[in-house]
Parts: sequence; C-alpha cells; structure tokens
Amino acid sequence: MPAPRWARRPAVAILELALRPQLNVAFSACFMFVTIGIGTTTFREQKLDVHRALQASQPAWNVANVRFRVACAPFRKTSSTTRSRRAGTAALHARLNLTERIPVAVLGATGSVGQRFVQLLEGHPWFEVVALGASSRSAGHKYGEQVSWKQATPIPADMADIEISECDPNEAAYRDVRIVFSGLDNQIAGEIETRFAQAGKAVFSNAKNHRMDPDVPILIPPVNASHIEAVRTQAVYRQSGGFIVTNANCSTTAMTIGLAPIWKSPELGIETIVVSTMQAISGAGYPGLSGMDILDNVVPYIGAEEGKMETESLKIYGEYQPTRGFVPAEINVSAMCNRVHVLDGHTEAVSIKVRNRGNRSKEELAQMVIRAIQEYPSTSRDVFGLPSGPERDVVYNQAPDRPQPRLDRNLGRGFTVTVGRVRPCNVLDVKLALCGHNTIVGAAGGSILNAELAVVKKLIASVGVGATEHGAAVRR
Repeated sequence: MPAPRWARRPAVAILELALRPQLNVAFSACFMFVTIGIGTTTFREQKLDVHRALQASQPAWNVANVRFRVACAPFRKTSSTTRSRRAGTAALHARLNLTERIPVAVLGATGSVGQRFVQLLEGHPWFEVVALGASSRSAGHKYGEQVSWKQATPIPADMADIEISECDPNEAAYRDVRIVFSGLDNQIAGEIETRFAQAGKAVFSNAKNHRMDPDVPILIPPVNASHIEAVRTQAVYRQSGGFIVTNANCSTTAMTIGLAPIWKSPELGIETIVVSTMQAISGAGYPGLSGMDILDNVVPYIGAEEGKMETESLKIYGEYQPTRGFVPAEINVSAMCNRVHVLDGHTEAVSIKVRNRGNRSKEELAQMVIRAIQEYPSTSRDVFGLPSGPERDVVYNQAPDRPQPRLDRNLGRGFTVTVGRVRPCNVLDVKLALCGHNTIVGAAGGSILNAELAVVKKLIASVGVGATEHGAAVRR
C-alpha cells in the first residue's frame, strides 16, 4: 500500500497548511518539527518541492520563504573561507570596541537598490537593520507582506516582520539608528538625506544629488579611501555628528576600480580615458525598460550617464586637501553608455593614454598594465579589514574572451572588478575590457563598504551614545 501524500512529501503538505491564514501560527512549529527529521538528501528534495509549490502566490511566497529559511538554518554548512572571515571580523570588532552591532536603517527599502541593501545586510557582523523606510503607501505594513521581492534569495527572516516607516527622521523607528543607507530615487533623495544627516545620522547614499557637493566625498575604498576625511569639514557633522557620503554611479565605480592600479602606478598614470559601456538592465531599476525596448536590442542612450562618468571620475581620482577641498584629477574622459540585454553586471571597453609613457612600446605598456593589476593590494580587506571586502578588489583574467558578466559579475561576492583583454591600442596606448556587478559593488554593496570604512575611521556615533551627545563631542 503506497504511503499517504503527507508522508511522501511532508514539506508540501505542511506548506499547504501554511497558505491557509487560520493555520499560520501552527505552521512555524510544525514546519520546524518536520524538517528536523528529514535527511540531507531528502531535505534538498523537500526544499525543491516547497519552492515549486510556492510559485502561485507572491505574498505567500514571501512569508513561507522566511519561515523555510529559519527551518533550514540547522542544515547550512559554513565554508572555511567564511569561518576565517568571521574570525578576522571578530578580532577587528574587538579592536574597534564594538560591544554590540550598530543599528542601521534602509531608505527606499522596497525598491531595487533597497532590496539589495536588505539582502547584503543579512547577518552583517557590525550592522543590524532595525528600520526600513519607504513611501507613505507602504508605511505601516510589514516588509515581507508589502515588498515585491525580486532578489534571487529569500527575504531575510529577521527583516520580514519589520514595520515599514515613512522616510522621516522624526519617526520613532529611527530613534536609535546610527547609519542610514539610502536607496532613494534621485527625485526625492536630496532633501530627505539632508534631514537625516541633520538629525545626527551617518547617511550613505546611492543617489546623485550630493555627489558633487564641495564637502561630500564620492567614496570608493579601494580607490580613494582618504577622501572620507572630508566629512569632518561638513557643517552638519560639526553640529550633530551626522554626515553624508555618496558612492559613484555604477558604471563609474567599475571603471575607476578597474583602472585604479594604472592610475596609481608611478610608472604609468593615465592621461586620457575613452570608454564604451554595455550596461545591465538592472541598472534602470524595477520595472525598468519594457521587453519591447530591450529584447533583441541595444539602447545607445542612458540619461545623464555619460556626463556622470566624465565628471565623477575626476573627483574620485582627484586629491582631497583639507584647505582646498577636492582638487579634480587632470585627466580627459570620454564616455558612451549603452543599455544591453543582460540582467546584472556592467561590461566596459576602455582605451587609455598612459601619462608616463617614456620610450616604451605599446606592447611593453600593456604588460606593465597587467603587472600593475596583478600586484594591486587588496585594500578593502587586507588594508582596512572591511568585513564585506573581497579577497581582491580588482583581478586580471588572462582568458581571451573574458570578462563576461554572466561568468564574472559575482566574483568576490559581487565586490570584485575583473579586467581582461589588455593589449596595445592603435589609437591611444592600451585597451582593455572590465566588468563589475552594478548593484553590489556599484550600488548597495559599495555603500556598505563605505559605512564599514567610516566605522574603522571612528566617524560613527557609538551604540548607546545619542546623536546630540556625539555632536557635542565632535564640536569639542
């Protein structure tokens, strides 16, 4: 006699109960009980069954995914690399005198970049998400019930039940927050970010609004970590302890990290950059371009993108001088930006004119560029000890057909930029291809690295110290 359906596929049977609202309370306990008794191989089959069964309902998918992750926790394996990273992070945590995780908030949490923030901050060793901000339409609802989740991993269990607040620093949810990650749209980001900084919060923004402010750095730790000192000159920092730091446009981030070994090399340097981008559709946010616009197509226009690459890179590669502010780099940049039918990962074709060419041949210059990339220090991880930092910030791939976004965008968990196809250029000196993940290192992940650097530099108010007290300490 065949076994009953609930015995053959217990996870699906429990799931069917979970999708009935009146049984949701019993579901969590029953689901944990059943999964604990499932062997490893069978457990993977059960998980696959659950994911198939959940396709029909987005709200149920969100809620059940969260509960399923809780049930999965005892079965997860931790790699030696992860264990090593956690040990190093714990040591730095102790040196920084972090007795508990720093409370943080994400603004624009239901949007594309906001979702990536939520995903990347899950289990962060230094930061704990305690508040999620969105529009007044979403305020008052639980995050897991309101968000249209588009990431490849389930909603973090510890954030799904957070009640969404409006993006107003006077809301009670932000009272203890020290760090604010902003994934807000450019149309509304500027004023809201300013108000949070005035309230004593350290704001790390993805928006363009404050990038070119004279006292706000466009910060990329592997490239220009020293620029973070500019926040100490911000009036709002002296008044309240709050400040604003921005990251660059996503295509600019990939380019400046990929070319940093050349720019910083005393034997090379850069005089001119000519770049053509092939940018992923996720860079346009959600829902982004329609299928009719992007399928079987390349769009040779992305609003204001080329101007951003041509101006932001000068500030990033420039110097910060306390008495003069930001002195832009003496470099010529010409950009042409294209949207292509790729989900994630910006690819860029770059030609450069070397500043310190001397009598070297172009073949020699190309080999020097490769060596500069291979020898470039791992700044994020090895120099500053940032917990999100990759093993290498930039790598060289010698394969003739790399980098490719599908194969290389997730290197270093999306924080590493890959450079390849370095060769002589008939017009300038050297040409190459590079690729970086536009929503991780180029957006949310970049802001998280910036916040980690601010903690290392002791620019963040300590847990338990109010914004007013911190501001008074700064003024002293």
